[in-house]
Amino acid sequence: MTPALALLLKAPRLGTVKTRLSATLGPVRALAIYRALAERQLAALPPRWPVTIHFAPADAEAEMRTWLGPRTYQAQPAGDLGVRISAAIAEGFAQGAPAVIALGGDCPALDAATLHRASLALASPSQPAVLGPAFDGGYYLIGLRRACPAAFVGIDWGTPAVLEQTRERLRSAGVSWSELPALRDVDDEADWHAAVAAGQLPTLASDSSHGE
Repeated sequence: MTPALALLLKAPRLGTVKTRLSATLGPVRALAIYRALAERQLAALPPRWPVTIHFAPADAEAEMRTWLGPRTYQAQPAGDLGVRISAAIAEGFAQGAPAVIALGGDCPALDAATLHRASLALASPSQPAVLGPAFDGGYYLIGLRRACPAAFVGIDWGTPAVLEQTRERLRSAGVSWSELPALRDVDDEADWHAAVAAGQLPTLASDSSHGE
């Protein structure tokens, strides 16, 4: 089974991405890191898997195309992250996908092998969902074999409670799931340096200083 991938990204606008990184490294470096993360993630996706880039804000399609080239793009709707993930998954099913995996661009350890593991997990008839836990208490991917809007309602997005709340929503909806190995997102400066040290991302030319 080949799932559809829904990659949720923001337009690369100064001061609007990776705000926790920006707080210590400055907005210029935070933007460069964000670009590096998203480009690495795109390059790591399994070839020939269908990918839609769900972008925000809604007026950013031209920017996204200039940045990432000719791909399939879809504007994210207004609303919190749950609304946007749910809409991206619903769009994948509307296009006839047998399963949909939603992910962001900020987990540098997420590679094609892990995505293939997620696909195999979704092929299990007894477990129509898969979660990729992140060390910060969130998740780096969620995959579903059928839509489950309840999984994205009432979640305290951006907090360490996200993963456990999502488990509770799936449980309440009667949806069984499997979980992949936990991986580290890049949210702050320590995460970034850890990713560079692990060889998951290149060192930026500006890493020798905090200049703007």
